Amino acid sequence: MKSWKKYLAEVIGTFVLVTFGCGTAVAVGCDSASGSGYLLTALAFGLVIVAMAYSIGNISGCHINPAVSLAMLMRGQLSVTDFVGYVISQLIGSALGCVVLGIVFGFDCGFGANQIQAGWTNGNAGSALLVEIILTFVFVLAILGVTSKVENSAVSGLVIGLSLTLVHILGIALTGTSVNPARSLMPALFAGGTALSQVWIFIVGPLVGGALAAVVYGALDSADR
Repeated sequence: MKSWKKYLAEVIGTFVLVTFGCGTAVAVGCDSASGSGYLLTALAFGLVIVAMAYSIGNISGCHINPAVSLAMLMRGQLSVTDFVGYVISQLIGSALGCVVLGIVFGFDCGFGANQIQAGWTNGNAGSALLVEIILTFVFVLAILGVTSKVENSAVSGLVIGLSLTLVHILGIALTGTSVNPARSLMPALFAGGTALSQVWIFIVGPLVGGALAAVVYGALDSADR
């Protein structure tokens, strides 16, 4: 398949993720005190993955996340050239999603940007980084596991989407849940302020978590064989 088709699929997928995931966070509130808004935000991100996995998954693999692409690169399932192309495409898609959110909600809407949540008593940069590493590790490990067998293809999108919902349910009250540098970087650039000063956490944490998942799954997979 031509690379441009894969890259376009990643643009579309990440655009939908930011538009619907971050857009839901803006529309209903994503802090733990918001009750139904909390769960709606978690479900929105998870359901986007389900929808995109079954629409663009056969074209690009539906990474729509640099942490996932890094894990696939480390597993030998993505070339360096495609890794760079995927990440650029994901950032473009995220930026386009932010533009739509700005038009719909106003360019002071906050864009669902990640930051350490005010209600988190023990929240600081170190603990937030740890949370993002753990959440991303669990999410990417699930992806690597469910996509490792062809017979799982019918349910893989559902499993991955539910896994993303799972990590959001815990993480929203702590960091807003990133597990995805592309989802975090562009909203932070558009939002500015605290979100921008903390965005390094949501780039480093997911990349480390994704890399750890690749290493651990590789060890488990080789041991199984």
